[in-house]
Amino acid sequence: MVEAIRRIFSIPELKAKIVFTVLLLAVCRIGAYIPVPGINGDVAISFFKYATGGGQNLFQLVDIFSGGAFAKMTVLALGVMPYISASIIMQLLIALVPSLQRDVRESPDQGRRKISKWTRLATLCLAMFQSGIFANYALNVINKASPGIILQELADVQIFGVSWLFFLTVIATMTAGTLLLMWIGEQITEKGIGNGISLIIATGILASFPSTVGSIINQLNLSSQESGQMSFTTLIVLCALFVFITTGTILVIQGQRRIPLQYARRIVGRHEVQGGNSHIPLKINYAGVIPVIFASSLLMFPATVGQFMGKNTWMGQISNYLSPGSWVYTIIYVSLILFFTYFWTATQFRPDQIASDMKKNGAFVPGIRQGKPTQDFLESTMSRITLAGAVFLAVIAILPSLVGRLMGVDANISQFFGGTSLLILVGVILDTSKQVESHLLMKRYDGFMTKGRLRGR
Repeated sequence: MVEAIRRIFSIPELKAKIVFTVLLLAVCRIGAYIPVPGINGDVAISFFKYATGGGQNLFQLVDIFSGGAFAKMTVLALGVMPYISASIIMQLLIALVPSLQRDVRESPDQGRRKISKWTRLATLCLAMFQSGIFANYALNVINKASPGIILQELADVQIFGVSWLFFLTVIATMTAGTLLLMWIGEQITEKGIGNGISLIIATGILASFPSTVGSIINQLNLSSQESGQMSFTTLIVLCALFVFITTGTILVIQGQRRIPLQYARRIVGRHEVQGGNSHIPLKINYAGVIPVIFASSLLMFPATVGQFMGKNTWMGQISNYLSPGSWVYTIIYVSLILFFTYFWTATQFRPDQIASDMKKNGAFVPGIRQGKPTQDFLESTMSRITLAGAVFLAVIAILPSLVGRLMGVDANISQFFGGTSLLILVGVILDTSKQVESHLLMKRYDGFMTKGRLRGR
C-alpha cells in the first residue's frame, strides 16, 4: 500500500490533480462551519438536536448529505441538492424533448454546453426558492421555539411586516454557497480526480463519522456497569451489516456479464487477417450509485419544502408521509431507485452504436446476426441484468433502515453504517480509485492494487 501511494505521488500530473481535489474539498468543509450572517450556529445545533430526536427524521438525512452544514445553518446548508435536482430535471427533459435529443446527438459539445447552462440556471432558481423557504422557517418557527437563533436587529428591519433584510441575507448567502459548491464540483471533475459532486457528498458523509462513533460510545455506556441504550450484540449486527453492504456494493458496481465476440476473416491491404475472440463487458449496475443519489435528492426536495412550510399545510402532510423509515417513503424510494437505474442506463448505454461498430469491424456475437438483431440482443440482455442490479441496489439501500427500526438503533448510527450513505461512499471511492489506477496504467505502472484489480479500467 505504501509503495502504491509512493507511485501515485511520483507522477507529477496525478499528484497535482489529487492536491487540487483535496484543497477544494477542504474549502467545502471550511464553508460548512461559516454561519449565515445574523444566525447563532450554536443555538441552531441545539434546536435541530431537539427537533430530530433519536428517531429517523428527514432533517437528519439532509444534515448528513450536507456534512452537518444544515443543522448549523451555514452558508452551505443547502449543499449540492439543488444542483442534483436541476440535473434530474434536465436529464428528464432530454429524454422527453426530441429537439434536445437532436442537439446532443448532432453536436455533442454544443449540446453539453447548452444543457450545462440550463442546469446552472435551474440550480440558481431552486437554490433561491429553497433558501427563501428556509429563511421563512427559521424566522417564524425556529426563532419562536428557540429565541436567540436570529439576530434581533436583523429581523427588526421590516417593510410591510416582512423582515426583508433577513430574507435577503439568507437567500443571497445560501444561494451563493450552493453555486460555489456547484463550481467546485465542476472544477474537480474537469481538473481534479473523480466526480466532483459525488466527492462533495461523500466528504460530507465522512464528516459525520466522528459524531457517529461518539454516539456509539455514549449508547454503549462503557463508563458504567449499567447496560446502555445499545448492546454489544446490536453493535456486532451493525458491523456485520456494514461488511455485507460494503461487499455487496462492490460486487454490484463492478459485476459484469461478458458477451462473447468473434471476428470474421478480413482483407487488410494485401494480407488476410485471421479472426479472433473478444468480449463486451456489460455492467450489472451500469449507473453506479447515481440512482441512489437521484432518488434521495428527489424525495428530499418536496419533503424538505413541506416541513419548512409547516405540518398543518398540505405540503406538510405530504412531508409526514415522506419521512425516512415510513412505508410510503420506503416504497417510493425503492421505486425511484429502480426507475433511475433504468433511466440512466437507457440514456448512457447505446446498443445501436455498439452494434454499428461491431458490423464495421467484422465482429459478431455467436448465433446472432449483425445489425438490428445484435442491437435487440444487447438491449434485452442489458435490461435483464439491470433489473438484477437495480433490485439488489434497492435492497441494500433500505436494509439498514429496516434493521434500525427492528433493533431500535439511533437513526444517525444506522444511516451511517449502511444504506444510502454507505452506498454513496463506497461507490465514490470505487470510482475515484478506478480513475487513479487508470492514470497509473498510462504511466506503465501495475496499478493501485496488486491483488483484486478493479474491473472496467
